[in-house]
Amino acid sequence: MELSARQKKIVEIVKENGPITGENIADFLNLTRATLRPDLAILTMAGFLEARPRVGYFYTGKTGAELLTEKIKKIKVHEYVSIPIVVNESVSVYDAITTMFLEDVGTLFVVDGEGLLTGILSRKDLLRASIGQQKLSAIPVHIIMTRMPNIAVCRREDPLFEVAKLLIDRQIDGVPVVRDKEPGLEVVGRITKTTITKAFVELVTDSDQHL
Repeated sequence: MELSARQKKIVEIVKENGPITGENIADFLNLTRATLRPDLAILTMAGFLEARPRVGYFYTGKTGAELLTEKIKKIKVHEYVSIPIVVNESVSVYDAITTMFLEDVGTLFVVDGEGLLTGILSRKDLLRASIGQQKLSAIPVHIIMTRMPNIAVCRREDPLFEVAKLLIDRQIDGVPVVRDKEPGLEVVGRITKTTITKAFVELVTDSDQHL
């Protein structure tokens, strides 16, 4: 977040004189309290300053990079989870390919008759299976899918940045969001590289709107 010249001046005043009231900050700048109210609100919401009733404003001691890092680490999976695209483990490779293209996704989650996660299908899995095969409609996906427990998963309360790191470390496009259910894992959502990109774009856009 890039601060305006006046906002930077306010931060310096609070850093040197805090805790300090809004009225006193206004006096330093020869401005009215009402004029400064939007700037003080922005600096407080962004985390540069904190305000305490009957005490005033004080500097948090954190840099813009530190504040951004803290904000990123607070984002949870459930804030950006999207609808999972699942197929039954008995469907054919042909049907899985059709589903992937119709839904415009890069990963399909495979479930059993109870709706519990048993595997994952990527574009590479389906491409590999289709090369040299003439009867894709006769091959069930459970033959080619990546199986549990070799599947990366996440849960709704996990930090989104940890999932981003997981995608990079595993070199995969997406992971299922799961809920523990006896006797396995129920798929309740998905997080993909597109999800991560959307989160960071919204984070930056939200910061810009407070300038």
